[in-house]
Amino acid sequence: MLSSRLIVFLRGASLAVLLMAAGCQTAPPVQEMSDARQAITVAKEAGAAEHAGDDLNAAVDFLKSAEQALGSQRYARARRDALQAKSKALEALRRSEIEQEENP
Repeated sequence: MLSSRLIVFLRGASLAVLLMAAGCQTAPPVQEMSDARQAITVAKEAGAAEHAGDDLNAAVDFLKSAEQALGSQRYARARRDALQAKSKALEALRRSEIEQEENP
């Protein structure tokens, strides 16, 4: 049987973990936004507008959505959309590089 001190400790530790997790979710997604912007910039510089326009446009749209959510303090939505923007930008970069290799 667990001692009452151990039970109190475990409850306190569980509460601390929950509070830390909640704190992480309420923080603005600064790094994710920065990563998305940088990925879009790199994709544009690599010619993605010409070779992978649909993916690049999707990345820009996700970033705009993330910026709107950030302005409304909907940080979970902003984080999700920023991650999607980065993913789409990296896909645009990849497609652009492949297209340029196949058609120099």
